[in-house]
Amino acid sequence: MIGLLILAEKNLGAGLIATVAHTLGGRPPQLEATEFDHSAPPELIETSLRQSIQKVERGEGVLILADVYGATHTNIACRQLKRGTIELITGVNLPMLLRVLNYRHSAMDDLIDKALSGGCGGIICAGNPANLEGKK
Repeated sequence: MIGLLILAEKNLGAGLIATVAHTLGGRPPQLEATEFDHSAPPELIETSLRQSIQKVERGEGVLILADVYGATHTNIACRQLKRGTIELITGVNLPMLLRVLNYRHSAMDDLIDKALSGGCGGIICAGNPANLEGKK
């Protein structure tokens, strides 16, 4: 099973994990959040990230789900990437996380596809007439 790591500032990761635990009736294994303060030194963020990767890694890889691309923490995460073993997707949201949890026994490339489709598919404008068709 691929380990999952949420990389986000402050309480975002913990909030996503708490919501998942409530939705699924318990906290899934090999799911952690690395949270940091934007004022933390990069060395501290890197150390925390490496420890979290080791915590969820069980030999099948780690998928890091981060909040935003290009920030210090995701730049640090990019230095940890190993194609097919440690991967990073940004723009984490609850639909993405739920989708990943349902397919984490898949191969890494398939899991990445599921994460991307879950994240994008979960973004809906409820008032858009196209989304209301067939729901009357």
